[in-house]
Amino acid sequence: MVSTSTKTPPREKADATPAVASVPMGKREKTKAENRQAIIDAARAVFAELGYGETTVRDIIRRTGLASGTFYNYFKSKEEVFQALMDASALRMRPRIRAERIRAGNFEQFVSGTFRAYFDYLANDEAMHRVMRRNSGSIRVRMDTPEVVAGFDEMRQDIDRAIAQGVLPKVDPDYLTASFVGIAFEVGDRMLLRPPFDAAQAAEFSTKLFLGGVTALPLLTDKT
Repeated sequence: MVSTSTKTPPREKADATPAVASVPMGKREKTKAENRQAIIDAARAVFAELGYGETTVRDIIRRTGLASGTFYNYFKSKEEVFQALMDASALRMRPRIRAERIRAGNFEQFVSGTFRAYFDYLANDEAMHRVMRRNSGSIRVRMDTPEVVAGFDEMRQDIDRAIAQGVLPKVDPDYLTASFVGIAFEVGDRMLLRPPFDAAQAAEFSTKLFLGGVTALPLLTDKT
């Protein structure tokens, strides 16, 4: 059984470790970082052009100008590069969406802020939305990358906190999290098929659907 002792190390000992100065990246490390980024950038372009299924490692490496064997110094397969793209996208997206959830003062703000931040990101990240539009099927079956999963966990934590604070009603947090993810992904996928991308319209639709059901949605007109 883990000890529950509340003793803490002496202050002097905790402060004894000297601060580590920031060390400039060496030439070798810089080259490795640049090569890895070149592969990711090339993969983003190839996945957007050919689609995940048709893309090969050879297609990716041809876009980089690097030696063919260099790819395997950084990635084992195209699956790993695709995961790196999804994780990088999630890392850029998560702080924006979480900030909206944290500042929400009521249920409607929590819902609308979450959807608006997500759809704004999709509409404005041109390089990534081309990948997502071309590879939505592949993304559906690769939603378990570390950073994507961490984003789902963050949402669940924020939902738990909002329920405890009375911002959200006391409902099933697992289903609520899944509902957010499902609506956001599917509506976002559809938005990317309808340029020019209207993040505000997608967010309004999703918010009304989430809060009031189908009967709360605006009706289409003959001109719509």
